[in-house]
Amino acid sequence: MRQIATLFMAAMIPVPAMAEDAVIRIEAKRGAEEASVAAGAWAETLEGVVTLDLGNGWTGIAIGPLDRADADARLAQLKAAGAVPDDSFVSVPAPGMVLVPVGDAAPTEIAPPPDVFLALSRAQDEAAARQALGDIREEFPDAGLHALVDGGFAVTLGPLAPAAAQAWLPVLTDAGAMPAGATVIEAAVLGDALQPGQAPDLPAPDARRPMPPLAEVQAMLAWAGHYDGAIDGQDGPRTQAAIRAEIAQNRASTDPGTAMEALKRRQQEWRDELGLSELRDEVTGLSVIAPRSALEFDRAERALSIWGPKDGSGAALILFSQKGGQQELLDLAGLVTALGWVPNPTREIANGSVRLKGANDAHIGVAQGRVQDGRAEGWVLIWPASDAQNQARIEAEMAGSLTRHAPARNDAPGATLP
Repeated sequence: MRQIATLFMAAMIPVPAMAEDAVIRIEAKRGAEEASVAAGAWAETLEGVVTLDLGNGWTGIAIGPLDRADADARLAQLKAAGAVPDDSFVSVPAPGMVLVPVGDAAPTEIAPPPDVFLALSRAQDEAAARQALGDIREEFPDAGLHALVDGGFAVTLGPLAPAAAQAWLPVLTDAGAMPAGATVIEAAVLGDALQPGQAPDLPAPDARRPMPPLAEVQAMLAWAGHYDGAIDGQDGPRTQAAIRAEIAQNRASTDPGTAMEALKRRQQEWRDELGLSELRDEVTGLSVIAPRSALEFDRAERALSIWGPKDGSGAALILFSQKGGQQELLDLAGLVTALGWVPNPTREIANGSVRLKGANDAHIGVAQGRVQDGRAEGWVLIWPASDAQNQARIEAEMAGSLTRHAPARNDAPGATLP
């Protein structure tokens, strides 16, 4: 995509001015009756006086509707003549707002602005434009190809509401997902659709929402694969880059707070799908966060409690607990390796802890163990090698979740490793 950006930067399409209905706001009154009287008084000296409902019992008095440029020019003239209050200003009414003229004229409902397109690239040669379309559709399958009324061709994305186009253009350009030469254009400059596209799912900007605590944001971004830094609640370039990457990749909203809410919902849906919740094992007395929907209890073998695959999931979880210390923990780690649960492992061994991780063509295995309260205990997760992304996410959820909820039941006199 960056190669496409370089190719087309020299062929940027100018952004046309967007026509907007505007009004000159003069004053506001609480209550429609008082506003009607005031509007009538203003109409004696000014043309085009209207009222508009501002909500919460307030009614605005304004002049309009006018083209935005005309409104700015007329306001300047009226202020210079002392014909309106100094705090009068130009505003753009929201779509659907109704302007009620003084007198018998019909009300005017503000229509939404016409849809626009994003021009992702431009070329004079149709073959080059079609080549660009194929490349761009790898990132934007909804892109289309249009002839331009002034000659040449454009790869387009749309139609879009103007607010959505203006909001997403810098976000996707900065992320490298969209060519640097992309611009907003009106439908009027487009000719025939040579390869029709479809409206992309790029929502208009939301009202800004508060961000969750930053440590929570970092953990969610790590789950999404955007962040590999410390979960420390400290803002910095890596955290901000990860937030931008999440917004650009999933395109739920350009507002960071709204995008993080959507990410949180997506993470919770994933947890629900896997049944990721506390597993309380009665054999070892251990509890751990685990993908319950992929596991079912199989058997207990002395120091081990084995949960096998459910419904052909290819997953397994082994909990181990035995009286002892560092040597017993290392013996259990050796057993885990010998049985092939963690193939060709890398080992992280410290006083009182061990971590193994390895993989083969069939599965990924990871084991975490510790010495605590005179016991060597821990867990082994086996997960299909074809699902490495979920394995990494599940491992992150499980890490640090091991607790004891009851005494172990597998401490029969003379019990040894199987």
